[in-house]
Amino acid sequence: AAALRPGDGLAGPTDQGPLINAAALAKVERHVTDALEGGARVLTGARRLPGEGLFYAPTVLADVPAGALINREETFGPVAGLVRFTTEAEVLDLANVSRAGLAAYVFTRDGARSWRMSEGLETGMVGINTGLISTEVAPFGGVKESGLGREGSRYGLEEYLETKMVCLSV
Repeated sequence: AAALRPGDGLAGPTDQGPLINAAALAKVERHVTDALEGGARVLTGARRLPGEGLFYAPTVLADVPAGALINREETFGPVAGLVRFTTEAEVLDLANVSRAGLAAYVFTRDGARSWRMSEGLETGMVGINTGLISTEVAPFGGVKESGLGREGSRYGLEEYLETKMVCLSV
C-alpha cells in the first residue's frame, strides 16, 4: 500500500485517485481516528495528503478493535483495517455486525471454507481469492443499508420489469 501512487490520473501515472467529496474524506479521517483511539496501529498511511484535492494516503491499520467504525460502516476510502480472529464463526460475527452489506472478500486455500464463508456472509457479493468482482455480466448490489436490488446482467434488467401472469382458458 505504501508503494501506491495517489494523484490526478490526468497528470501522470497514478494508482489511486481522490475521494469523491469533502464529506467522504472526513468520513475516512473519522474512521481512522476511531480505530487508532481504540488501539489500532498504523502500518502505513493514515493521513490526508498535502496539496489540492481530496487525497488520503493508502492506509493499512493493524489490530483494529472489533467495535471500530471501520468494521461497522462503509468507509469508501483507501483504508484496510486488519482484525485478528480465531474461528470462522468469530469472523462471520465481526463481518455481519455491519449495517452495510455490499461486498465481502475471502482469501483461503480451503475450498469448503470458501463455500461456508460465502454462505455465511451477509453481503450481496463475495469475492473468493480476488478483489476484482465487478463486471457488466454479473449482478451488482448489496443488502442491508447497501441497497436493495441489483444492476448489471439479466438480473439487473429484471429490476426494471413488471412480471405479469396471464391465465387463458379456451
